[in-house]
Amino acid sequence: MMIAFENDTIQVPAAIIAHGLDLEIPAVQSLMRNGEVTSRCEKGENEDAGRYRLTFFHKGRRFQLVIDSTGKILQRSVIDFGDRALPASLRKPGI
Repeated sequence: MMIAFENDTIQVPAAIIAHGLDLEIPAVQSLMRNGEVTSRCEKGENEDAGRYRLTFFHKGRRFQLVIDSTGKILQRSVIDFGDRALPASLRKPGI
């Protein structure tokens, strides 16, 4: 399972997102289409040049990946607030 760069977009397999957000793989695409799973991509600068931070949100869960320019996953993290809403501060860039 590889993260790929194609036509100025980053393609993340649904299985990776599902695992990070604790979802079933078939549900990921429809949840994204419905706006229930949202995402953000940040491109690294200066000492982080060549890296990207991909963040996915669903309910009270935030899943982050840091990848390099080849799509290799360098770091992953999850914050899960359970039934509580994810604080707005965790949705801001750079967190």
